[in-house]
Amino acid sequence: MTLKSLTPKEIVTELNKYIIGQDNAKKFVAIALRNRWRRQQVEGHLQEEISPKNIIMIGPTGVGKTEIARRLARLAQSPFLKIEASKFTEVGYVGRDVESMVRDLTNLAVNMVRSEERRKVDKRAAFLAEDRILDLLVPPGPKPAAPPKSADTKALESSVEALKPAKPALSTREKFRQMLKDGKLDHKEVEMDVSQNMSMPMVEVFSNAGMEDMGSGLKDVFGKMFPQKSKRKKVQVSEALRLLTMEEAEKLIDEDKVIQDAIRRTEQSGIIFLDEIDKITSRHDGAHQGGEVSREGVQRDLLPIVEGSNVNTKFGMVKTDHILFIASGAFHLCKPSDLIPELQGRFPIRVELDSLGEKEFYRILTEPENALIKQYIALMATEGIKLIFDDESIHEIAKIGAKVNQKTDNIGARRLHTMLERLLEDLSFNAPDMKESEFKVTASYVREQLDNIASDEDLSRFIL
Repeated sequence: MTLKSLTPKEIVTELNKYIIGQDNAKKFVAIALRNRWRRQQVEGHLQEEISPKNIIMIGPTGVGKTEIARRLARLAQSPFLKIEASKFTEVGYVGRDVESMVRDLTNLAVNMVRSEERRKVDKRAAFLAEDRILDLLVPPGPKPAAPPKSADTKALESSVEALKPAKPALSTREKFRQMLKDGKLDHKEVEMDVSQNMSMPMVEVFSNAGMEDMGSGLKDVFGKMFPQKSKRKKVQVSEALRLLTMEEAEKLIDEDKVIQDAIRRTEQSGIIFLDEIDKITSRHDGAHQGGEVSREGVQRDLLPIVEGSNVNTKFGMVKTDHILFIASGAFHLCKPSDLIPELQGRFPIRVELDSLGEKEFYRILTEPENALIKQYIALMATEGIKLIFDDESIHEIAKIGAKVNQKTDNIGARRLHTMLERLLEDLSFNAPDMKESEFKVTASYVREQLDNIASDEDLSRFIL
């Protein structure tokens, strides 16, 4: 895994390629990720005693909370699940229960491990698929029944075989194999059995939380009861090769090993990102609103999951003791201390993310590998138009973005998405019909397109 070779400094360097600022948050998540590797190197019973230091990130929307967790999961090659805490309801209410996030994480891990195993057997599966295609294209002839042979006859035949000249370099089958590899047979049609997905009986389950994956369980049961049907149809060789390669790969994969590895990976390196955790806080100011009871109930249900418990999934029991939880919230109308004390204790590390201003907006537009400016340049290049932003125009976009965020709701870097769409609206619409091969965005063009909207506070609330 990449994680083994990355130090905290290297992790921060990787995060800097996509996320601007928020150095404290990057530092803490890098330490948390490295600590997981360190724990796995500890020998003896102490390894099980070391628990992950869960993190709660506090900051307004659009400052990079979700992006930090998402990029971190890619670096660690870990099962990663992002889910909104507001989706959960207390046990006894209709809705999703908190254990469903562990089941979802396990499903992701199984798919991840299965994909890795499929890549390992791809070459073998492709060769076996080729053989099956060749059986369809060049059917082997029937072998005549041979009469019983005496010992003298066998000895004579073996001596004759030794005197025979060598076989030709390529048989008909091998010639077809070479043509198949060269793609010369791709458009030829073959008749083969194609498996069909069976339609399962409709079963509705009216119950409280914990039943959301009942449907997949029923499909597994019915799938074992009724064999999968197949239909004979004509398909092109290229499509037949793809279908047969997938079929052969499934046969070569050890499903028990996949599930075992997936559960281990979920337990040892899984990451759950709990977004909008501030939406399940209860404010004790006497002004109770709808759903207050359910909010505290969700927090109480989260406690055992975050602390460590066994969750039943369709693949088996999963322990949550070493899953890393990263929570985030804006906390505009409440504060982290409004969470119940027990849950606060489960998130020992708190990081406050900084708001973004004009300087950060400029860097966001230019520095990251996936910077918005680079994205729009690539999009316009598909229409044969070279899109150019001069430095002054980028500064102007950043300035107007920061100004609109101050005057209206602060939505962080997401403001830049709406502004650039508005700025390049005419160009995006007319690009296919334009004769010019170059379009330059200047500071004056930016002011012309955005100044009127930005200066009108009421209008900017609707448009920007």
